[in-house]
Amino acid sequence: MSELRLPAELKFAAELAALEATDDALRPPQWRLSPKAVETYVMGSARPIGGVAITPKYYGDRALVQVAIATLASDRALMLAGEPGTAKSWLSEHLSAAICGTSLLTVQGTAGTSEDHLKYGWNYALLIAEGPSERALVPSPVMRAMRQGKIARVEEITRTSPEVQDALISILSEKQIAVPELNETVSAQRGFSIIATANTRDRGVNEMSAALKRRFNFVTVPVVDDLDQEIRIVQQREAQLRSDYQVGAPPPEDLTRLLVTVFQELRSGATKDGKTKVRTPNGVLSTAEAISVLFNSGILAQSFGDGAVGGVDVARALTGALAKEGADDLKVLREYLETVAKTRGGAWKAFYAAAKQTLA
Repeated sequence: MSELRLPAELKFAAELAALEATDDALRPPQWRLSPKAVETYVMGSARPIGGVAITPKYYGDRALVQVAIATLASDRALMLAGEPGTAKSWLSEHLSAAICGTSLLTVQGTAGTSEDHLKYGWNYALLIAEGPSERALVPSPVMRAMRQGKIARVEEITRTSPEVQDALISILSEKQIAVPELNETVSAQRGFSIIATANTRDRGVNEMSAALKRRFNFVTVPVVDDLDQEIRIVQQREAQLRSDYQVGAPPPEDLTRLLVTVFQELRSGATKDGKTKVRTPNGVLSTAEAISVLFNSGILAQSFGDGAVGGVDVARALTGALAKEGADDLKVLREYLETVAKTRGGAWKAFYAAAKQTLA
C-alpha cells in the first residue's frame, strides 16, 4: 500500500494475526484478542509467537498498560492523561487495533469539534430530497463504534467545548444516542468503549467537569525520565521512520545519547549528575519531539550532507525545534551550551561548535 502512514492494524497485521491464531484465553465480547494477548502485543514478547516476532509498541510501566486493558474489558471508558508527547495517542491507537481490529474510529478534539462529530450529521442533499431517513444519516465514529461493539477514540478532549463534553457524558452514561428525527435510539453493543486522551498542559482550556471525569478511569502516562529507556524508544521509532521514508544510515549511538541527554536535562532543569542547574524552555521537549529531531537530522544528512548524521545535523534540527516557541527558548539553549555542553568531551565538542554556529 502507498499510504503515507499505515494505521497500526495494517502496519502490524502479521503480529496481530499470529497472536490471534495462538490465543486460546477467554476474550471479552467482540474482542479480537484476550487481555493477556493485548498486553503482549503492546509490550512485546521476548520470543516469537506463531513464528512472528512481537515488537514492543510501548516502553513503560507494564502495570499501567494492564490497568488500561482491564478498564476497557469492563466496558468503562479510559482516559489517558499526561504531558504532550508521552505516547498517549500512540498507546490509544495500538490498544484499539489489538482489541477491535481498527483504530480509525477517531474524533479529533479541537475548538471546532461539534456535537455532530460525536453523534451524527446529515447528508444535506439527501435530507432535502428525501427528508430524514437512515440513508441521509451520517453516523459519527462514536455511533459506528456503538453499533459495531468497537472502541472509539476521542483525541485531545480538553480542546473541545463544554457543550461537546456534555454530549459525551450522556453517551457514556446511557450508552445510547437518540436520533429524534428518525424516532429511534442507537444502543451500544457489547464491546463498545471510548479511549480519550488529554494533555495536562491543556488544563484550564476547557476543564472537564466532575461529571465527565467520573465516567472515565484515568491512567496517567508519565514522562520518561530513565535515560536508557528513552534512548531505546527514540532509536526504535526513528528506525521505523527511516524505513518508512527510505532515509539512509542510522545516527551514531553517541549522538542519539547526546540528544536524549539534552532533552532530559532541559526538561528537568538540571544535569544528570545534579551538579548544574539549567533553565527550562517553554516548549515541550517530549520523547516524540526527540524522535522528530533525530529523524530530521537524518534527512538533513542525506539530503545536504554526506549521508552520515553528525553534530551539525543534530544541532540544526534541535535549533529548529526550539525556535518555534520564540527567542526565549533559543536563549535557554545558548545558556545550556555555555554552561553544560562546552565542558563535555567526545561528540559534545562537535555538537557545541555546530550549535554555536547555528545560533550565531
